[in-house]
Amino acid sequence: MSDMKPTDVLKARAYQDHMSLQEALELCDTLPCVEIDFLIGRWRGSEISTGHALDGLLKTFGWYGKEFIDPDHVHPLLFSDDRGQIFVLDPRRLPLSIGLKWRFLRKKLVRRLLLIGRLLLQTRKAKARVRMVEYRGKVSASMIYDDLPIYDTFRCIDDNTLLGVMDYKGMEQPFFFKLHRDSEAEKSLSF
Repeated sequence: MSDMKPTDVLKARAYQDHMSLQEALELCDTLPCVEIDFLIGRWRGSEISTGHALDGLLKTFGWYGKEFIDPDHVHPLLFSDDRGQIFVLDPRRLPLSIGLKWRFLRKKLVRRLLLIGRLLLQTRKAKARVRMVEYRGKVSASMIYDDLPIYDTFRCIDDNTLLGVMDYKGMEQPFFFKLHRDSEAEKSLSF
């Protein structure tokens, strides 16, 4: 690995699920920007652990990913149940600020409660849109939540993998995740 350039080392790090906050920020700054059209489709999500207060929360809840229908219609939070059925949750109805403070929400019991209360949390409506936004000195496709002070900026790891950076007003540091193009996107959403 000593023959690798610093940018090659960062690119190799892009496929890891754990890194420091500084490494994640450097990776974000190194990767190329994404155009809006590149996002169209369904994407499976995975978290990148950087020591953030949200680390592990989405996985516990069964986060599936995101779906970009067109620039004005995005489902920012897809989840799956125990049978693999995908459904859309309304981000406004989720207590994200509580999840930032209370670590006990990472328990399987909370996932069960989420699935039981799913009918109250679900939506059929798109709850975000995509625009080109400057983040850390580069303009890239960014998903803007309709009802929350959150936007997710994307950088390209490869043709089927994106780095996502969630910036939520009031959070001390950004939350990092990856999106993987969903090759099984024909599956219907469960409402």
